[in-house]
Amino acid sequence: MRLPLKLDRSMKRRHGSGGFGIEILWPGLIDRESGDSGIGAIGRIDHARVLPGTVVSMHPHKDDEILTYLRSGTVLHLDTVGQSERLSNTRLMLMNAGHTFQHEEQVQVDGGPLQGLQIFVRPNAPDLEPMVQFHDFPTVHSENEWRLIAAPEDAPLIFRADAWIHDMRLAPGMSAQLPPAPEGDIQRLVYVFSGQASAGGITLSTGESVLITGDDLTVVADQETDLVLFTTNRAAQSFAEGMFSGNVLGSR
Repeated sequence: MRLPLKLDRSMKRRHGSGGFGIEILWPGLIDRESGDSGIGAIGRIDHARVLPGTVVSMHPHKDDEILTYLRSGTVLHLDTVGQSERLSNTRLMLMNAGHTFQHEEQVQVDGGPLQGLQIFVRPNAPDLEPMVQFHDFPTVHSENEWRLIAAPEDAPLIFRADAWIHDMRLAPGMSAQLPPAPEGDIQRLVYVFSGQASAGGITLSTGESVLITGDDLTVVADQETDLVLFTTNRAAQSFAEGMFSGNVLGSR
């Protein structure tokens, strides 16, 4: 597969009704010969836009590591491991679903419209113990500098997988290199949450991304741009049969 490759919004599947809408990205579909809808541990990325008052009723997850990355709005999270927490754009959550897990999301009226990502990562093994993590970040945005959100270790939120998530708000005209890549068969996805930027000569607008290897990439903001960086080691073990993170092209 030749890299870098642009993943535009036409690759996404749109889903929802009423006040709930998502655009679903399966990043592996850029390379159908691989037979995998994901890339390494990165199974699926949902870009959600949800109106206040919407309730996503109690529903199950199994063998998914799920990062709730909000940029606006607030939501009350309830789950079957006893957590009841209010999430926002500074209080993020990672659900390590494991063998048995259910949760409900209630979008709060006083928080306004919700927009964010629901990121489905593949665990390194099935049937792990379910748990939930929360972290309060001091600011909504990391200005012109990559911020580590979640990783296998030494991060605010811990994946049970070889996956790393960074974010950054890049000011107009500013440029940034990617953070150093970890060891392994590394692939990275630079996602424009909002704004417009060029990366490796490829122009990216809101909801678009570019797939690369390693860390040899310069991102330049054409306007104020919020970026999310996904990194995975494709050589590492990952379980590709999770309920939402699993391979939709296989025999599931």
